Amino acid sequence: MRLIASGLVCGMILAAAPVSAADKTHLQLMAEIRMLQEQSQQLQALLGTLQDALKSVSTKIDEQSAATRKAMADQTLAMNNIGDNVRVVREKTDETNVRLSTVAQEIDALRQSIATQPAPAPVTTVPGTGAPGEPGAQPSPTGTAPAPPPAGVSPQRMFDASFDDYSAGRYDLAIQGFQGFIQAFPRLPQAADAQYNIGMSYFNQNKWPDARDAFQKTINDYPQATDRVADAYYKLGQSFEQLKQIDNAKRAYETLIQRFPNAFTANQAKNALDRLNKK
Repeated sequence: MRLIASGLVCGMILAAAPVSAADKTHLQLMAEIRMLQEQSQQLQALLGTLQDALKSVSTKIDEQSAATRKAMADQTLAMNNIGDNVRVVREKTDETNVRLSTVAQEIDALRQSIATQPAPAPVTTVPGTGAPGEPGAQPSPTGTAPAPPPAGVSPQRMFDASFDDYSAGRYDLAIQGFQGFIQAFPRLPQAADAQYNIGMSYFNQNKWPDARDAFQKTINDYPQATDRVADAYYKLGQSFEQLKQIDNAKRAYETLIQRFPNAFTANQAKNALDRLNKK
């Protein structure tokens, strides 16, 4: 019995051994299948992510392409506008050059017209510095008809042409121009400036007697132009100093201080008067 039981047990063991090996193989296959399924899922997820990335990249490329096309279109439009603006600027430049040439011709004609006009009679030199109605004042000449202005020339252009000569140091031309302006437009406000600039032109050339007479004429003929009269008194005093007429210079400075105490040149006149009084 024991031998039979032992044999049966051995037989059962021998019969169960192949079944256990088959189960292990089956389990390994199932594990490998599960791993393959997981890897397949991971691959699918990765492919989905890649597809989303590709879509995003494609969208950005499309947007950049559209932006590039728009920028190129804008640049083309800007270049066209620049070209149009350049053409307009050239046309305006040509028009300006034509106008400048015309103005230059008018100025030359004006200078020639002024040069051919007779110079006004010089003002008699007076030792006093009084204004009209004061002792020593030189009365303004009367009864002289103003000369007609050159045809087609405006007063401002005539004055500016003479002032350009004055600023450039062409004092003789400036004097002729300002004299012609005063003859043509004696009642304009710029007439006082023109007469004062005549005096300054002589003053800058060290022609002290002529400068003195011109400044005196400014004081006598244009009393309403207070700023210019004040300046003329100061330059009159300086002209007298250059002529060694110190008493007349003092009177000019004193008159300026008394009549125009708030003028800028009044302080200069005070300094000049103090300097002369110390000598």
